[in-house]
Amino acid sequence: MFVDGLRIRQHRVQMIREIPSRLSIGRDNPVLLKITSGNTNAIIQIRDDYPTGFGVSLPALRATVPSNSTQELTYTVHPTQRGEFSWGDIQVRQLGAWGLAWDDRKIIQSLKVKVYPDLLGLRSLSIRLVLQSSGVNRQFRQFIIGTEFAELRNYRTGDDLRFIDWKATARRVGAYGAPPLVKVLQSEQEQTLLILLDRGRLMTERVQGLQRFDWGLNATLSLALAGLHRGDRVGVGVFDRQMHTWIPPERGQHHLSRLIDRLTPILPVLLESDYVGAVTSVVQQQTRRCLVVLITDLVDVTASSELLAALSRLTPRYLPFCVTLRDPLVDNLAQITTSPQSLPFQSGEVTAAYTRAVALDLLAQRQVAFAQLKQKGVLVLDAPANQITDQLVNKYLQLKARNLL
Repeated sequence: MFVDGLRIRQHRVQMIREIPSRLSIGRDNPVLLKITSGNTNAIIQIRDDYPTGFGVSLPALRATVPSNSTQELTYTVHPTQRGEFSWGDIQVRQLGAWGLAWDDRKIIQSLKVKVYPDLLGLRSLSIRLVLQSSGVNRQFRQFIIGTEFAELRNYRTGDDLRFIDWKATARRVGAYGAPPLVKVLQSEQEQTLLILLDRGRLMTERVQGLQRFDWGLNATLSLALAGLHRGDRVGVGVFDRQMHTWIPPERGQHHLSRLIDRLTPILPVLLESDYVGAVTSVVQQQTRRCLVVLITDLVDVTASSELLAALSRLTPRYLPFCVTLRDPLVDNLAQITTSPQSLPFQSGEVTAAYTRAVALDLLAQRQVAFAQLKQKGVLVLDAPANQITDQLVNKYLQLKARNLL
């Protein structure tokens, strides 16, 4: 056994860890371990010292690496908080060639890693937007009705007769019998999109493993990406009792990197949010009509009265859009049903019935609040927090397609 232990040290495996430079919160991020063996087959057990609090797909890894070869092992980590974290060394156990002893050692690989918002989701959305712009998604593009003049071209079968430019057609010299000229319109560009992200008390609650603020931040960056891709000027404000961070609207893809860098360090706080103050700040900063998207949550009609008063100040000069991040757990609780055979005085059934009643009441009060917002001319989107990003981006693209701005 002693000799077998000594022999292992002469044939220890070499190992390198590869981690993405920026991890995405709420995503399974791949971690790659490259293992190179010596002159003998290597049977190894591995434990990586990933940051505390990260979810991990494989806490322990095992492998048999043939002699003089390289093998790759992959596992994933699932961070639920943004920030900088310490990654420790790799613990390796290697079995001797005779199977009589284990060699335990530590491979120095400690480093610092940073967890960002959902960058993987941004990359996927960017590809989707490019495909839409290039005409791959024709089903979406066919509904776009432009408002800005782009060019004149010859009339084609199926063109709308309302867009024929008769004056330009009449000015054609020596073009008797030529087809009429048609105006080609495109969607208006360089509009302004302002996103107000609440970081107050309601945004500190955890929903589906992440704080509601993180879901809102992911949605903010995705909406900003869509706006920049559509040629809009995008600005972002993060507020609680006051405007905590204000990033003036700009256009261009370089602006997205600035938004990521500025917004990533921000965390929610246990303070009541001042919606009126946030809206007042927007009115002072932006005088021209624009789309104002406020991402928050609400509890009931009474608690949402200030939100209603604030967004009402934006109409009709601006186009206000209220986005709320619902907890899907409330939806599930509202669907709890009790067995008709169960006695009503059984404690379990009483608790379930009471829980369902509370959930139904919360959902009903939300609907009353949304109805009041709609009456004031406010656009509303209420969706589960883990689905809000896709629904918000789709709603924005629809608004652009219909030229509601």
